[in-house]
Amino acid sequence: MIWIDPTLATETRASRGWGTRFWMLAVILAAGTAAGGLQAQSGKLLVIEKGAQSLAIVDPASGQKASAAKETGITGHEVAASADGRYAYVPIYGNSGVGKPGTDGSQLDVIDVASGQVVGTLDFPHGVRPHDPIVNTRDQLLYVTTELDQTVTVIDASNPRAPRIVAAIPTGEPESHMLAISHDGRRGYTANVGSGTVSVIDLEHRKTVTVIPLSKSVQRIAITPDDRYVFTSDQGKPRLAVIDTATNRLSRWIPLPSPGYGGAVTPDGRLFLIALPAIRKVAVIDLSRFRVTNLVDVPASPQAVLIAPSGKAAYVSCDSSGQVAEIDLESWKTSHLIATGKSPDGMAWAGK
Repeated sequence: MIWIDPTLATETRASRGWGTRFWMLAVILAAGTAAGGLQAQSGKLLVIEKGAQSLAIVDPASGQKASAAKETGITGHEVAASADGRYAYVPIYGNSGVGKPGTDGSQLDVIDVASGQVVGTLDFPHGVRPHDPIVNTRDQLLYVTTELDQTVTVIDASNPRAPRIVAAIPTGEPESHMLAISHDGRRGYTANVGSGTVSVIDLEHRKTVTVIPLSKSVQRIAITPDDRYVFTSDQGKPRLAVIDTATNRLSRWIPLPSPGYGGAVTPDGRLFLIALPAIRKVAVIDLSRFRVTNLVDVPASPQAVLIAPSGKAAYVSCDSSGQVAEIDLESWKTSHLIATGKSPDGMAWAGK
């Protein structure tokens, strides 16, 4: 909405020409803003294109894919950006899903966001299916799940052309697929898919604190900005687990309309958005009441959810359609569809 000073828009015989032109200009600007459907965002949106073995680099302001960086293997599933937004880290997982037969990825690509080129590669000693990368803001090290070793690998990527492994932290469980790190950088939480558990990791002392049993199978994981709650989705029942990080125990289950997948918490900690692939929707959960309060339509097979740093928009990768849906967090509508390569999945934000 554009506000107009009525004293400038008022017409008199002397000012009618100027007032009319001013009013028409304002209307045109307002119409252009509404028609675009895009939130004003700075930085770049990074989107894994699993089916193309590449990383899409998207200008969120225009909703256009600026370039695509070709990966060195098959294929990355997730991505993280360096703190300054200059580099993207893409672990090469392999050509299958978690727990399924296929190739075992053994490397990680470092991609220069500006040029869209791979500038460095880390080779693991053997196939580990490296998956979910996160930069820890406390120590500026890169943490990556390495599920076949049942570990989280710690990487020094300060030299993007020659990243190196500095440690491996055991999770105590198989299929440690996804990772969340507390905002103070001291705790890590892995979603262990096949065992239906969450491992709690002391990142300072590099050891497993405890393992929390939840269900037969879980997927994805997220943490609130105040580090109070961790969320992961039961894959056998339509419900979301809420873990109290003070006790490291299951606090409650939140019923969902359909089994959930990737999700994210808004920066103010009020809402949790979670993809519901089977029904092509994103559920909005009010965290003050722990209940679903809204459903937003998106294209087929929504996977991951990423909230823009501004908190005004959410981005949802939709596997089957080859698109990323932008959701306006004020109107709760899908405001724009961004075309990417085949099978978009993990996303990250480069810059602010």
